[in-house]
This record gives sequence, C-alpha cells and structure tokens, in this order.
Amino acid sequence: MEKSHKLRLTASIVTYHTDPAELSNAINALLLNGVERLWIVDNSSSEKIRRLVSSCWPEAVYIASENRGYGAGHNQALRRALDLGADYHLVMNSDIDFGAGTLGPMLGYLDGNPDVGMVQPRIVGLDGELQYTVRRLPAPIDLIGRRFFPRWMLGKWADRYELRHIDHSRPFNVPYHQGSFMLIRCAVLHQTGLFDERFFMYPEDIDLTRRVHAHFRTMYLPSPTVVHAHRRESYASGRMLAIHCLNMIRYFNKWGWFLDRQRREFNRRIEKMG
Repeated sequence: MEKSHKLRLTASIVTYHTDPAELSNAINALLLNGVERLWIVDNSSSEKIRRLVSSCWPEAVYIASENRGYGAGHNQALRRALDLGADYHLVMNSDIDFGAGTLGPMLGYLDGNPDVGMVQPRIVGLDGELQYTVRRLPAPIDLIGRRFFPRWMLGKWADRYELRHIDHSRPFNVPYHQGSFMLIRCAVLHQTGLFDERFFMYPEDIDLTRRVHAHFRTMYLPSPTVVHAHRRESYASGRMLAIHCLNMIRYFNKWGWFLDRQRREFNRRIEKMG
C-alpha cells in the first residue's frame, strides 16, 4: 500500500518488451522535470525491466501487469495518482525524450487556466520535423484512407484530418491528443472517467481526449518541444494492423460510424480556427 500524501506531478509509462536504454532515457527525463512518483506498468512482466527500475530510481514504482492493453495499463497508475491526490498526471510513451525544464511551462499553463483539462506540447521526430499529433476526431473514411491509400492520393483530405492548415506556432483547443504524451489535470478524471479498457490499443487516446474536451479545453501548446521516436507499428506488423482495425471498430461502435453529432460539432469548431 502506497503512503497517501499530496503530490503535484505524477507520471506513468506502460512497457511491453521495451528496450531498457530507451526506458532509462524516458525515466531520467521525467525525474529531471520534478515528477514525484512514476509508475512503470510492465505488460510483459520482464525481470530485466523490474531490476532496472527497482535498482536505479527510488521515485519509480514497478508494476508487473497482465497485458490488457495500453489504456488499462495506464489506468493502474492513474487510480494510484487519484488516491494520492496528485494535481497532474503525465501519460507518456517510453520513446519520448526531453530536457530539464520542459514540463514547467505546461504545469504553469494548467495552473493559470483552470478550465483546461489536458495539454500536449509540440512533438517532433528524431529529424526535428513536426509530428501532427493533435487532430480532428476521425470519421471512418479518415482512418481507412490513411491506412490503405498512399498519401499522394489523399492530398488535402489527409491534411485536413491532421490539421496541417492550422498554425501550429500558436496554442489551440483540439479534441484529439495522441496518447504518446498527455498531461492531464487529475481532477477532471473524477468527472470523465479513465481510459476505456474495452480498447486494447490505438483509439483509447481519442476516446479519452474527446470525453475531457466535452467539459474542458484540451490544448495544444507550441512550446516547449518533446522528441518522439515514433515507430508506427501497425504499418509494419500484420498483427498490429489487425489489433488497430478491431479496436477502431469498437471505437466507432461506441461513438457512431456516420451519425456522431459530437464529432461533427467538435470538428466544426476546429475548422473555424483555420
């Protein structure tokens, strides 16, 4: 049982046969930025990861977990963060890296804007190019087109989904944050709930962001910047593609395939910003 006391910032990383060097970089980045409690939820229950976490970082807590998916893994940490009364919790991938002082401006923004429930910073790849990780809520055609048709055939359709027409040098309120980096005000989760564990992988971030967005602003912030070594596994693995498709079917079964009034409303608002 973890001791209950007030924390400002907690975080979690879900691992599955993760490279220890990659995980070490992510942990160091978080602890350099003042994370007071970090949960490593290991869906592979790897002894190597357990020894790494337990031997190096007293602020990090290792959780060996049955693999029930990305959202379910983070929920184990989020429940603990809520029990400890944390102000903010960062859901993060192990392939994210950033320097000291990166989280401070985002925390300050949340402190100064109580109507904001979640923020995501500018995310770039290893090449320094912007990754368009904040997006419109997807319709079925958006995801089918992106996955099965070449980019040149989609043209402005793909650009519109990824909000490339919006100036990413300024903040804006957007209903979909990619799950690689989600800094969440813990209090909002009492109202919206945690990740929907029916989704094993992929749409759990869309689903949670839109539920928070229905009651609070969910903001993209152009500064600071974090680096994401994104692997796009569903494009390289038939198994991951099948998991992606199955879980998107579950998502559209929940929210609506063609008749989703909330999607239409949220996307109409974001279009007006272009």
